[in-house]
Amino acid sequence: MARILVIDDEEGIRAGCRRVLGPEGHIVEVAATGREGLERFRQYPAEVVLIDVMLPDMRGVDLLEPIRHQDPDAVCIIITGYATVELAVQAIKAGAYDFLSKPFTADVLLMTVRQGLERRRLSLEAKRLAQLEQEAAELARAKEELERLDRFKTAFMLTVAHELRAPLNALQSFLWAILKGYIPQEEQQETLQRASERVEELLLLVDDLLRLARVKSEQETVRREKVPLADILEKVFPLLKADADAKGIHCTLEIRRRPEVEADRDQMTQLWTNLISNAIKYTPPGGGVQVVLDEEDGWAVGWVEDTGIGIAPEDLPRIFEEFYRTRQAKEMEPRGTGLGLPLVREILEKHGGSIGVESELGKGSRFTFRLPAISDRKL
Repeated sequence: MARILVIDDEEGIRAGCRRVLGPEGHIVEVAATGREGLERFRQYPAEVVLIDVMLPDMRGVDLLEPIRHQDPDAVCIIITGYATVELAVQAIKAGAYDFLSKPFTADVLLMTVRQGLERRRLSLEAKRLAQLEQEAAELARAKEELERLDRFKTAFMLTVAHELRAPLNALQSFLWAILKGYIPQEEQQETLQRASERVEELLLLVDDLLRLARVKSEQETVRREKVPLADILEKVFPLLKADADAKGIHCTLEIRRRPEVEADRDQMTQLWTNLISNAIKYTPPGGGVQVVLDEEDGWAVGWVEDTGIGIAPEDLPRIFEEFYRTRQAKEMEPRGTGLGLPLVREILEKHGGSIGVESELGKGSRFTFRLPAISDRKL
């Protein structure tokens, strides 16, 4: 059973179509003008529309576009008493399915409508199958992504376990040696000091892991607000500059513009702290660190440049991986978690930003980040 709309100004055509199609179980609606027919179709969409080529108020061909706009799978059949090649081409281009030439028999009408309904069924089935194929492809991609994340989670847990094992083993060895009396009284203070350093290393690793986990999570508790990056930088910089001064490193700050971003204030503090402290950590005494904040084309741009140990070309693609540390970094600073730069990248990506690095081994590095600036900022 289908809904069929007949738009024709001849009463005999309308009555004849209803008389032939009704007994087949179809619901037949009729209209005498183009405007009436279009209004009926909009109120009660039909699977098949029979349209007279010439109506009192418009051409039947002009109804094809609005009908197919509402239902692309509607089967439109043109009724005409003077079919021409030009008319056929025009109607087919506009979306007509077939023609009925007056006068037509009941058998021809039934056959044309049945073929049109079959064509509609096949079209809808093809779309349904295409949708199923698309959903299946999306499910396959989601499954692949879940498997990738599962592999990553497993590898991450193994790496964490490995990173925790070394300081814990050392701590256990120190305490075991003291408890068993293998270390003389006068040497126990030094051993406890070494054990304390291992505990600090563990706490540093756990703190970085917690920060990274909080940033990676999709919780809605992140407090986004209008954050002036310069204000945060001006609070963070003096504390880190004191560390640089103690190492004999010349550390400078240049704020060219004061962009504001919509961000989590604590995470912006972590961003600046990690980048500047990393530069200081891997710059030898006598070197320099420069910190700059600017705004370019709607982006807050910051960079931290140092004259430190630099990064080898083969290491550059991996420096944002969790726990990855270059050989030169381990030699200069044995203590380190390898989570600082991954945390920086995660913070920036969560806020719609990005980070890049330029470096030359033995000469230094420059880390540049970009964040969307608030556009209504008055400078």
